[in-house]
Amino acid sequence: MPWIAIIVGLATGSFIWILLDQIQTRQIDKIFGQELQIQLELRARESLIRFERYLASYAATTRLLANYRTLSEYLEPLFWSDTASDPPVIYKDFRPQWLPDFFTRDALTPPSQVLLTDAQGRVREVFQAGSAPLPTAIAQQVPAQWLDRHEIGTVIARLDERLYLLTSDATEDAGGYHMGYLLVLVPVDTAFLAASQRGIDAGRASVALVERTQQRILASLDPSFIPLNSRLSDWSATHVITSQALPEAVNLNSNLLFATLVPESRVERMSRHVRLFERRQRLYAAIVFVIVFTGLIYLVSARLNKVLKRMTRFSQRALGIAEPGFQRDGNQLVLLEDWIQHFTQLVLKAREEMSQRHQAAMRDSEALKAAMMEASLDAIVTLNHSGRVIEYNPAAERLFGVGRPFALGASFSDRFLPDLTRPAFKRLLDRSRHRQREPLGRGELIALHADGQEIPVEISIAPIERVGEHFFTLYIHDISSRKRAEQEIKSLARFASESPHPILRVTAAGLIVYANSASRPLLRAWNTEPGEPLPPDWGAAVAEALNTAQPLERELDIGGQCYSLLLAPIRDLGYVNLYARDITAVRRAEQESRQHQAELVHVCRLSTMGEVATGMAHELNQPLSAIVNYANGCVRRLQSGQGESEALIGALNQITAQAKRASEIIKRLRALVGKQPPARAETDLNQLVREVCAFLEFEINRVGVTIALALPNEPIPVCVDLVQIEQVLLNLVGNALDALETCPEAARQLQISTTLDGAWAQVAVRDSGPGIAADRLQTLFDPFVTTKAGGMGMGLAISQTIVDNHDGRIWAESLIGQGATFYVRLPIAAPSVATNTD
Repeated sequence: MPWIAIIVGLATGSFIWILLDQIQTRQIDKIFGQELQIQLELRARESLIRFERYLASYAATTRLLANYRTLSEYLEPLFWSDTASDPPVIYKDFRPQWLPDFFTRDALTPPSQVLLTDAQGRVREVFQAGSAPLPTAIAQQVPAQWLDRHEIGTVIARLDERLYLLTSDATEDAGGYHMGYLLVLVPVDTAFLAASQRGIDAGRASVALVERTQQRILASLDPSFIPLNSRLSDWSATHVITSQALPEAVNLNSNLLFATLVPESRVERMSRHVRLFERRQRLYAAIVFVIVFTGLIYLVSARLNKVLKRMTRFSQRALGIAEPGFQRDGNQLVLLEDWIQHFTQLVLKAREEMSQRHQAAMRDSEALKAAMMEASLDAIVTLNHSGRVIEYNPAAERLFGVGRPFALGASFSDRFLPDLTRPAFKRLLDRSRHRQREPLGRGELIALHADGQEIPVEISIAPIERVGEHFFTLYIHDISSRKRAEQEIKSLARFASESPHPILRVTAAGLIVYANSASRPLLRAWNTEPGEPLPPDWGAAVAEALNTAQPLERELDIGGQCYSLLLAPIRDLGYVNLYARDITAVRRAEQESRQHQAELVHVCRLSTMGEVATGMAHELNQPLSAIVNYANGCVRRLQSGQGESEALIGALNQITAQAKRASEIIKRLRALVGKQPPARAETDLNQLVREVCAFLEFEINRVGVTIALALPNEPIPVCVDLVQIEQVLLNLVGNALDALETCPEAARQLQISTTLDGAWAQVAVRDSGPGIAADRLQTLFDPFVTTKAGGMGMGLAISQTIVDNHDGRIWAESLIGQGATFYVRLPIAAPSVATNTD
């Protein structure tokens, strides 16, 4: 027994050592990390406090200098002129009499400059301590924000790419009159930071001033170790960095941080020392524990050995068996009996306490079970071994439409399942009886509502075994919504395959991953199949749609069939859906519509020419009459023998000129009336206006109005159908002449102007007629809307159609009693590109 006790003690101590080595090491590291973070934050805070106190020392010294008696006496007889151009007095090689050496006395870094300014901030006197020049920002004038001691007092500012500490205070003469300010400039550099930290070891910790926005180091305690203008993130891998914001009174623009940097190597060395110390102490404790535990086990085992020997001797005596060598001493047996009785009482007390705890745990478990049953969104039903309901939650009442009192004791399969589902439920229940340490029995069944409605449900069965009893807990989830969603998803999945229109899905690389049966004409045209790539041009269109994330529309002509393709990108999944539609009938209808429109335009043109036929006849009559007169004159002269050759030649020239004039009139009339396919050509808009005025010359003279043409000297090129645009202008000018006939002749005015506005050419036809009412302007271009007694109402409607086909716009503006103005905007012709044929 003693040797066994020693072995058990050593084994137990070794096990405890291994266990503690795994647990305590992690805990020590965690505690050390937390304590280290606290110490680092404390050290950073102490560094910042030392820095702030150092700044406060400068502020106190500056205030002392500003209120020192020597400066007051110096300012008493002093008078500064208001001339802004006076240069300041600079003391460079000696200290002025108004500046005592308080900085050396207070162990402060001497300032680079000390400025004495007037009340307006203009620099009057400067003490130059070193060779560094005065910053340009304050060389002549100090900003007011740095002199207002009630707001700032002490400021760290960046001047000429260097950091300076600026402390200021107001100065007064001996009579108390405000004379100006005393401003002290101290460079914030390595010496300044070292003096503020009072001998801190840079190897253990370093401090720096950092720009908040770019995290750039502007000043550091050791520039050779942490260079200036490096970023704070460059040192995060080798240092533990703690950054703090400077007080608002110092950090004027809140763009400076005070950073404390501790080397990671020093932290790791400290952590290693702590771990070694902890392991050494734990080893000592383990050795002591093993020794004490082994000794204790040895003593207990020795004592138990004696007790067993005594009990053996007692039993042998009770059986009448003599055992030599045992001392008969009943005192130890009484002690053992007392110990056994005490042990029995402890066991009974522990069993009673355990029973009470078990009952409390049962009550808590029942309360938790009831809460879970009440709060569950799914139906929970508990069955006994015969399949009858013994528990039933409110969710089950809502699912089956049967109250709890009517459900308890009922057979679950008979009451809540239809006939077809009961065998499947029985098989599921039998499988769950034989499951041991396996997932719950689960399946989908059809349940019955109280009104006879069938409900698809998912049932999970968890068997519960007790001594002599078997129970089953059913977790029932209504999957009606899920079934409907599945049906909808299936119907949507069939939508693409059943669609009469081609639908394809293409990857970003142009690979066809799906194509329905209606896509066969497209696949044949592209000479490809599902699983193969698209042609290169269509693959580029797919890539463009994915890159822009915008739908693209393309058209494809296949053997007389025209398809419109919509490329819809699904950028998140990396593919494009192609939806095609056969638009052959649409294009055919558009072509027929254009033909009908051309015929309608021709009819309208003939109607318009009918209105000007009289004028054209009168215009033709003039050259024909002139030809007859000249010919008769030539005949008479020849008959009388008085005809001179020069006079006859002149008359014949006049006959030729008048014949050409009549020919031009007839040519213009045939061009306007003739039916011809639309053909666009580049022409001058000003020339079109002049030709329209020539057409209507007779009507213009009849109305008694003179057209005022406001045409620029430079041509305005437009690419249009000459006949159609002439018809539009002819219609607008004719309408204007009709409107002027209702006005007195003296008040009749008609103006036609053309302008060039960027990429647009514009024609304006303005008359001084009675005007158009505002309510009629809205429907002025609708078909069959007219203000003339015998008009058809198609002139302006056809004009709008012609202008729209030319990608232009036509509109009207009018005021009652002040006439109307019609505008036509057309795109200018694109400049022709000259090609080099060399």
